[in-house]
Amino acid sequence: MSIPGLDEWLRSPQGRYVLDWEQQELDAVVVDIFGFNALQIGLPQCEFLRANRIPLRQTVSEFAAADVICNFTALPFAAHGADLVVLPHVLEFSDDPHQILHEIARILSPEGQIVIIGFNPLSLWGMRRRLDNSALFPWRGAWLSLNRLKDWLQLLGFEIDRGTFGCYAPPLSQEKWLQRWHFSENAGRRWWGFSGGVYILRAIKRTPGMRLIAPKWRTKAVAAKALHPVAHKEGHEQH
Repeated sequence: MSIPGLDEWLRSPQGRYVLDWEQQELDAVVVDIFGFNALQIGLPQCEFLRANRIPLRQTVSEFAAADVICNFTALPFAAHGADLVVLPHVLEFSDDPHQILHEIARILSPEGQIVIIGFNPLSLWGMRRRLDNSALFPWRGAWLSLNRLKDWLQLLGFEIDRGTFGCYAPPLSQEKWLQRWHFSENAGRRWWGFSGGVYILRAIKRTPGMRLIAPKWRTKAVAAKALHPVAHKEGHEQH
């Protein structure tokens, strides 16, 4: 089953505004991540892995044309087989977002990385969502706050690496008004940090390090050698 209104929104001025920012940021985030296998789970219409140089890059979807079609809560990949997972706008439109994260933690290799894109509920976009009764994308679903997402990731053994906010313009529908609010991007990053309409979060899967236990060598006490005094012969000269 597809998400109602997704394709129409992606083609709209509002959708292009969001995707242009996301694509630019993703290009910079994934370019320096290396490995053998990379997955983009969700939104196969977009090429969020295009700047990455991992040899095998695949798209995964539940309903659209992609390299792999599957349920996100039961990913058909071996444990520890992926080095990078990009997750664009999946968690806030899923019935079981925590299980999806659990599956990604399972398939990621130690030190593998996850990059999550989400809508920020603590923003003008989040305010619009609370006032909009539409069941269409992106206003439907349960948007996750960044703090809640960080808590989930840390419980699954991830270490937060970096994050960024963007799309500070109000969620306007006409392109000319979005262009007039372009100044808000620089001002928003400087003054309104956490109020961007969209966030990108990058985290690394950490595994507890092994502690090497040194063998308990059996040592024998070395008997102390007795020190024997050396007799000094004193010579007396006779005159």
